[in-house]
Amino acid sequence: MRIILLGPPGSGKGTQAQLLVQRYGIVQLSTGEMLRAAVAAGTPVGLKAKEIMASGGLVPDEVVVGIISDRIDQPDARNGFILDGFPRTVPQAAALDELLKQKHLKLDAVIELRVNESALLNRVETRVAQMRERGEEVRVDDTPEVLTKRLASYRTQTEPLIHYYSERRKLSTIDGMMAIDEVTRAIHRQLLALGAVEPKAHSRSAAKAAPAKKAKAAKKSAKKPAKAAKKAAKSAKAAKKAVKKPVRGSKAATKTATKAATKKAAKKAAKATARKAVKKGAKKSAKKVTKKRAKG
Repeated sequence: MRIILLGPPGSGKGTQAQLLVQRYGIVQLSTGEMLRAAVAAGTPVGLKAKEIMASGGLVPDEVVVGIISDRIDQPDARNGFILDGFPRTVPQAAALDELLKQKHLKLDAVIELRVNESALLNRVETRVAQMRERGEEVRVDDTPEVLTKRLASYRTQTEPLIHYYSERRKLSTIDGMMAIDEVTRAIHRQLLALGAVEPKAHSRSAAKAAPAKKAKAAKKSAKKPAKAAKKAAKSAKAAKKAVKKPVRGSKAATKTATKAATKKAAKKAAKATARKAVKKGAKKSAKKVTKKRAKG
């Protein structure tokens, strides 16, 4: 995945770049850092840049493109990269397109973080006022005056890139005034829609959270046997108690059962006797009637 983030100073490009690096395992390529690294390493392009910077001149586009070319050939950039601070102008964008074409690489997306400049200035003014109230030192480059100049520079030099990449159907615009996590989600959805990432390629932060989640579940599972053992012991104790109760009360239970049985038998016998008596009485009455009839 190869991405360019566009947006004026204060739009949150640096924050989103770091979050994208963590999420997708790609590298952030800052032209300033790459220049310093090339100079420190003493590469041919780095030595050329060193000579120009030492004389107080601006490093030309071809030198910067050469440094980028060396950097994206390194192993850690194979999965992809985010360009930070480059391109700043349309000629730099054209030079980058040519470089990627030579290397048979494709630029996947150009994400523009669109913001309200008045709101940005208000934020800076509020922050500076709060820092001064607390007695904190305010950075020289973090004032409304400096931001106003940087915004003007962005409009004249970099804003034309929006039209450049829009014409090539590479541009996606995100509302940079949303909360940080909302901007991150919007970028991810856009990258999915463009096919720059696989649907299963979710955030690395989520992948990192998975082992922690498993560990928590394992800890919970480890507690379960202990709870089960405690419950089993309680059940065994109750069972033992229940077994003892019938033994203690068995004598009384037997006595009660015997009484009930005797009472039932007596009642049954009384009924049988009554039936017999009624039957016998009926027979006697029948004989008397027969005798009387015979005499008469």
